[in-house]
Amino acid sequence: MSNSGFIKSSVGRKVAMALSGFFLVFFLLQHLAINMLSILSPDLFNEVSHFMGTNPIVQFGLQPVLLFGVLFHLATGIILELQNKKARPVQYAYNKPETNSSWMSRNMVITGIMIMLFLGVHFYDFWIPEINAKFIQQDWSGTMDGVEGFRYFTELQHKMSDPFRSGIYTVAFVFLSLHLQHGFASMFQSMGLRHPKRTVMLEKIGKGYAIIIPALFIVIAWFHVLTSH
Repeated sequence: MSNSGFIKSSVGRKVAMALSGFFLVFFLLQHLAINMLSILSPDLFNEVSHFMGTNPIVQFGLQPVLLFGVLFHLATGIILELQNKKARPVQYAYNKPETNSSWMSRNMVITGIMIMLFLGVHFYDFWIPEINAKFIQQDWSGTMDGVEGFRYFTELQHKMSDPFRSGIYTVAFVFLSLHLQHGFASMFQSMGLRHPKRTVMLEKIGKGYAIIIPALFIVIAWFHVLTSH
């Protein structure tokens, strides 16, 4: 089978989705580490944010790859779900799937779409203003009138000071947690890395990641709500 034929196959799509999932899992860790700096050290958060926001490798290399990875992961997930539904026999509806599989495994597309809707809000809050400042206004200084030093911490705290917005972020990260709880295990299964001797350990790592990472993002959001008033 050619490479294009492999990618178009169900197995090929699952492997490709798993690889994009691994990429996004590592990105979440990196994104969390930077955002945690906004709690631990606003000055360091500003410095790191400015470096990431002005580094040409990040801006013109990694950022487009990240955007493609997110869209590819969602599109592939929807295609696989449609293929699975088409391949299931009619009798599947009578087999009580709710007793044979978890809610997360049956609703990965729903949780994925909810996460994408949240990303739209997140892009509106942070990514689009950055694109406007750097590529339309041609301002790469990272500064803002009335703010001493870089503007990133001030902008973050201003956005996250709204409890309603932080509430939206909280709901989104709950959906992310649900998505990760099934997706983490699926990634290893699709890559053929699951083994009876490693299954328990992988399940513990996956569950821990799926709970701890979204929970810390929620902590960051509400920290800024509480400290900005």
